[in-house]
Amino acid sequence: MKNYRVVFGVPFLNPWSSTMLSMIASLLATHAQAQEAASPQALPEIVVSASRSEQDRFDAPAAIDVVQVDGFTVQSPLVNMSELLGTVPGVQVRERQNYAQDLQISVRGFGTRSTFGVRGVRILIDGIPATMPDGQGQASSASLASASRIEVLRGPMAQLYGNSAGGVLQVFTREPPTKPEASLSLGLGSDNQQLYGLSAGGGNDTLGGVIDVSQYSTDGYRDHSAARRTTINAKVVARPSSDTKITAILNSFDQPLSQDPLGLSRADFERDPRQVVPGAITFDTRKTISQQQIGLVLEQRLSASDMLNARVYGGTRKVFQTLSFPGDAGVQAGGVIDLDRGYGGVGLNWTHETQANGLPLNWTVGVEADSLSERRQGFVNDGGTPGALRRDENDHARNTDVFAQIDWTFAPQWRATAGVRTSRVKLSVDDDFIVPLNNPDDSGSVEYRQTSPVVGLAWRASDNVNLYANVGKGFETPTLAESAYRNNATGPNLGLRASTSVQSEIGAKIRSGRHELDFAVFNSRSKNEIVQDEAEGGRSTFQNVDGVERRGVEASWHGNWNSQLSTSVAYTWLDARFSESFTSNTRTIDSGNRLPGTPEHSLYTELQYRWQNAVTTAVEMRAESKSYVDDINSDAAGGYAVFNLRAGYEFNVGSAKTMLFGRIDNVFDRAYAGSVVVNDGNQRFFEPAPGRRLYVGMRTQF
Repeated sequence: MKNYRVVFGVPFLNPWSSTMLSMIASLLATHAQAQEAASPQALPEIVVSASRSEQDRFDAPAAIDVVQVDGFTVQSPLVNMSELLGTVPGVQVRERQNYAQDLQISVRGFGTRSTFGVRGVRILIDGIPATMPDGQGQASSASLASASRIEVLRGPMAQLYGNSAGGVLQVFTREPPTKPEASLSLGLGSDNQQLYGLSAGGGNDTLGGVIDVSQYSTDGYRDHSAARRTTINAKVVARPSSDTKITAILNSFDQPLSQDPLGLSRADFERDPRQVVPGAITFDTRKTISQQQIGLVLEQRLSASDMLNARVYGGTRKVFQTLSFPGDAGVQAGGVIDLDRGYGGVGLNWTHETQANGLPLNWTVGVEADSLSERRQGFVNDGGTPGALRRDENDHARNTDVFAQIDWTFAPQWRATAGVRTSRVKLSVDDDFIVPLNNPDDSGSVEYRQTSPVVGLAWRASDNVNLYANVGKGFETPTLAESAYRNNATGPNLGLRASTSVQSEIGAKIRSGRHELDFAVFNSRSKNEIVQDEAEGGRSTFQNVDGVERRGVEASWHGNWNSQLSTSVAYTWLDARFSESFTSNTRTIDSGNRLPGTPEHSLYTELQYRWQNAVTTAVEMRAESKSYVDDINSDAAGGYAVFNLRAGYEFNVGSAKTMLFGRIDNVFDRAYAGSVVVNDGNQRFFEPAPGRRLYVGMRTQF
């Protein structure tokens, strides 16, 4: 992992004195020189294409990681991002064993409030947003089997990506091969996991394409947690000239079954973690999802110094969900949710490369506009079947953003970056369900405006030591789903304000021969933080509070001791707290309470050995300290450490390559809660992780 080029443009301000930087650099340079003497062999440079501007990962003043994905050799099913992001510090990706609610993804404590979908973290797939204009994202639609890499940007620089950018996660589909190829995959595992996949691709220097189709199903670790899903991802690349590249991307995601077993109380969790809440059976809690999307990306070189990047995309998403209550009492809007959404957007940015005093000076300007419209209906839940209509409205979300950034190497070892993004986000509701005296017209709209500046500085202390610092201001609007309900009232909660944050960090990157070390210290303070007021039966209401602080330390080390043995370590210390007291749902939350769902310590380690370029074995260890389940810190999911084993064997049969692999997760059958339902009103906070699990797979490439 050396000399990565990354997609993110990175901005910067130096809050530290040059004297302190000099002292740190001197110490780190001494360490790097010692390591270089012990291991002089360097890893090859890996280049990552850019959607905005190319940049060397080592030189970038940012906490950013690139996870390379080889869909043939990776010893994992490639169903969830939680399988791949363990080596990235500062990031939590929790697989909840509940495909009705998607993954829980958080970056440096942003996004932990989410009980479904992804909040506070922007997701892009091949440069096209998987996060909607209101800030709600979906990770499940990413096709990991056809991915080539995942980039994760953390900290202030993410603010240049706009609303809800506590961090940025980008997935890139592999480029079409220049020779025809096809592959088949098969996987079977505990809890009746079944995975079937087919991919094909080919082309030439002018036109090529790749398509991947995969189907996954499981009965689920818990009762009433079965799921089925089919993902299709296709990419076509045309190069009509040496200056033009056109990429078309088609993605289809169909999840006709995803049962929701709901969380468990502590007593039920300790008695039988596989059980299901009775209400989930009574009301047949489940979700179905269907999404189709198409996008076009143009990269046009205008001159030796100018590059134009443009994108246009559109899609549809349908969601049907049953909750664990009828929803027919008082002002309740039904226990069945039916959404029909259409969305799309355009983006354009221009990058210019020049020089000042013989040193590089580059700048980028751009504009983005995205919109979504959804028909939201609510029905009474009659034992899992839609009953009487209780809600009917058209919801809209739109954003228009303008951004600019400049990257200036003003001295041979010094590089400054500055950027600003101005955002306008509008949410509106057109209410079509009006009942005199009982349900008034709840139509309305709200608009949010924010300017987010980011500045940064990087000092290349030596060829192998790079120091950086940065600071930026960001914001996060409530999503349409978070604004959908009010306590004891009809209609949306359009009184929610956008959260704003000021983030800063200082970091170091060291490389030496076969080893690479990253280290960062970060701090964030938020106003009008959006937190849950009440959560019950799968439905949540939210409120704003001031005084939320997040601070911490990230460290990662990747070492290749020789051609056979490699190690990886990723550690995060996160202190996320309320710094002011407030009242939520008649409860008082004290200053100093920890944010629920945020473990103080997280650790991932991996030791991998490759024998005769055919057999690969590895042991993984994941550990977390306890996570509080609610704002009052009344209970906590206990800390844990689990070990996983994996192995793979690669061989050739004629012209075909075959990979056989297997893995055992949670080798010692540890009982623990893998995630929590934050602030659940029924005290059903705990989502059990599976015990010991086995998975075996085979991939054949022709």
